[in-house]
Amino acid sequence: MGQVALENLLIVGKVLGPHGLEGMLRFSSYARSEASFRQAESIFIKLVSGQLNEYVPISVKPHKDVFLMALEGISSREDAEALKGAEVLIRKEASGTDDEFFWHEILGLEVFLDTGECIGVVSNILSPGGNDIYVVKNGDKEIFLPATYEVIREVDLDEGKMIISPMEGLLDLNEV
Repeated sequence: MGQVALENLLIVGKVLGPHGLEGMLRFSSYARSEASFRQAESIFIKLVSGQLNEYVPISVKPHKDVFLMALEGISSREDAEALKGAEVLIRKEASGTDDEFFWHEILGLEVFLDTGECIGVVSNILSPGGNDIYVVKNGDKEIFLPATYEVIREVDLDEGKMIISPMEGLLDLNEV
């Protein structure tokens, strides 16, 4: 399948362990949906040792709060167990739709209210289930923003900014 440089890959998840006896992998996803994985012609698994292996995905589907993935060449529980803790990567050009963003793209964005006022920079992303929470830091102050279409109005990666339209009281309630 050929060599690929790490800088041409995006980390999109982490292998949690096997699912069942036939090599299915349980993994947490940093992407919004399984579409990113279905569109990829190949999936890369970076083992804890640093070794990078390329696989062809057979299937990817949501399961409870994680995803299940079958890869060509991984056919037993033992094969899947050997990948536990590994990072899941895809080629950057296979990274999904225009409205899907990865954590590394969101971290560091300046956050502006729809009125133009800068409220800080995305310093962390929490994933408690449901939707992600963007932690916006401004000095010692932190604001927690739900990563929903109702709040996040625009993400402009070229300009390095995010524009939000906070629900009433959101900024006051979430200050720490």
